[in-house]
Amino acid sequence: MATFDLLYQGLKQNATTFISTAADSQQMLYSTINPAQLGFLERLWFAYYSYLRDPVLATGIMSFLLHELVYFGRCLPWIAIDAMPYFRKWKLQPNKLPTAKQQWECTKAVLLVHFTVELPQIHAFYPLAASVGMKTYHLPFPSYLQMAYQIAIFFVIEDAWHYFGHRLFHYPYLYKRIHKLHHTYSAPFGLAAEYAHPIETLVLGAGTVCGPLAYCWWSGGDMHILTMYVWISLRLFQAIDSHSGYDFPWSLNKFFGLWSGADHHDYHHEKFIECYASSFRYLDWIFGTDKKFHAYRKLQAEQKRVAEQQAAKGGKAH
Repeated sequence: MATFDLLYQGLKQNATTFISTAADSQQMLYSTINPAQLGFLERLWFAYYSYLRDPVLATGIMSFLLHELVYFGRCLPWIAIDAMPYFRKWKLQPNKLPTAKQQWECTKAVLLVHFTVELPQIHAFYPLAASVGMKTYHLPFPSYLQMAYQIAIFFVIEDAWHYFGHRLFHYPYLYKRIHKLHHTYSAPFGLAAEYAHPIETLVLGAGTVCGPLAYCWWSGGDMHILTMYVWISLRLFQAIDSHSGYDFPWSLNKFFGLWSGADHHDYHHEKFIECYASSFRYLDWIFGTDKKFHAYRKLQAEQKRVAEQQAAKGGKAH
């Protein structure tokens, strides 16, 4: 009985210490915050950071898990679409479908880069964010309007960075040694969005991270890491969708003409030239790196029109 009493007292003391430490951490991080005045998501944020007690660790875990969940979660619908013949009529290269082996090999390579290249970067993000005054564990969250205009700025910054960096990687010396790996799949699919050489991942990925950091420094810390998370999620959606290989009647580029979409980037993978921007089309237009793309799409449209006319005449003949 004495042994059990000692064990019980030990567990009780550990639990008391944990609760006391958590309370001290909560008091330290949120001494001026009343949880009752927070929204639902803000209360979850409050509880998460209070529980882990270490903002560096908490931010690192959240950042990496968010990236993995968003990336592979967004890829899943495209994997399903590739398996459904119904959607084939909207595939830009309908005769080139990714095999299960290609998708698995791509997934393994992407995961390797995520854990060896991106995970250390993500872990190092908190000190960088703190150094420019970015709010991390802080509450309350920024307004939707503030987040929206900041993310719009980040899209423009990243697109410009990607355009010039991408063109640089197409110089023969760099293409052969670095960028060629990303062009393994001439008919891209969603999982291949981050299939790239580690150096390319670091250089082009800097546009996604350094833009917000520079903005945060310039604005005097007027930015929350939640905005960064939403921005990265949208950027992942954009990258995966542009590699999907599908151009639907409801795709964003059909309603917003400046948006690049899969129509734009699929050509780049098919022909290995032009269309260097990530999100928008205006830089390719300004620098004349979309002329062959437009000529090719125009030819395809004409060929499709002629084929449909011939099919209609053949149907009437019968």
